[in-house]
Amino acid sequence: MRRTHFPAERNQVPAHLTLFHHLPPSVEAELSQRLATYAAVAPPKATIAGVIDLGAGTAFRVESEELEDIRYDLAEAFRGLLTPQDAAPWRPHITIQNKVEPREAKKLQQQLRATFEPRPLSIRGLASWRYLGGPWEPIKTHVFRG
Repeated sequence: MRRTHFPAERNQVPAHLTLFHHLPPSVEAELSQRLATYAAVAPPKATIAGVIDLGAGTAFRVESEELEDIRYDLAEAFRGLLTPQDAAPWRPHITIQNKVEPREAKKLQQQLRATFEPRPLSIRGLASWRYLGGPWEPIKTHVFRG
C-alpha cells in the first residue's frame, strides 16, 4: 500500500511504527542495549484496528498494549532527552499515504473504511535509524525471538 499511495521520493523507510522521532545520538549505545533486551522475547501482539485521517495522508491505527509498554519504558529511560513531539502521548500508526491533497486522502480513507476489518499485525523487530538530512540510514535491527 505504501508503494501505491506514498510519494516514491519520500518512501525511503519500509512500513513501520515510529516509537520516537528523534533521540540524541549520545543515547545510541544505550538504546541498542535496551532494544536487544526487549527483542529477546516473543514479539508483542498487535492489531491493525482502524483507519486514521492524517489530513494530507492516511494511516492504519495500531493497538498493542505490549508495544505501548516498551515505548513507555523507553520514554521513562530517556526522559529529559525527548523532543516535545516524542514526550506527547503516543498514537501508534502505520502511514500508508502522506503529503497528498486532503481530498485524495479522504478518498482513500473512504475506500479503506468500506471494507476494513481489524486484523492481527506481525511485528518483526525493533530498529533504530539515523536521519541524514534527506535519506535515512539504518543503524541496527533487533529481531524478536519466539
